[in-house]
Amino acid sequence: QLFREMADSRFERDTITYNAAVRAFEKSLQWVQALQLFCEMADSHVERNLITYNAAVSACEKGEQWLQALQLFLEMADSRVERNTI
Repeated sequence: QLFREMADSRFERDTITYNAAVRAFEKSLQWVQALQLFCEMADSHVERNLITYNAAVSACEKGEQWLQALQLFLEMADSRVERNTI
């Protein structure tokens, strides 16, 4: 709710704010909402970085969405985001 209200305010929703929101959904085991924001970032032309992908993959893992997690991992390579062992 708060994140959606930011769109109507003077606060810019950027990579950092999206990452925080995706991570919050990941921590609260809401993988669907985390992926919705992840996809919204691309639609809004907001850069997705390693932190974004890690949070989205972790959200899928916690939701036992293994194929989705693998798909995100492979997409990360296609988008030229450097993968690491974090």
